Amino acid sequence: MSTRLVTLALAALLVLVHAELWFGRHGVHRVMELQGRLGEHRARNDRARERNQQLAAEVSDLKEGLEMVEEKARFELGMIKPNEIYVQVTPPPR
Repeated sequence: MSTRLVTLALAALLVLVHAELWFGRHGVHRVMELQGRLGEHRARNDRARERNQQLAAEVSDLKEGLEMVEEKARFELGMIKPNEIYVQVTPPPR
């Protein structure tokens, strides 16, 4: 009888452990949810890292030479050099 009681107790403990694993607060579903959120955060971090690299390259260009300053002045501010004729071509309306 004592071996049967020990077996039943161990089986009950096994059921409790499995129940906690599958349905508990830190169970499989929670781990899967956190892995999904981690993937989203990693993708967001990768996009931010790429943007930071682009900005760092732009800052470096602005610090090193005047070509970038001239390019920004021409395209963003519409500035032209002396004795230069500005021609703007627009596509025809559809």
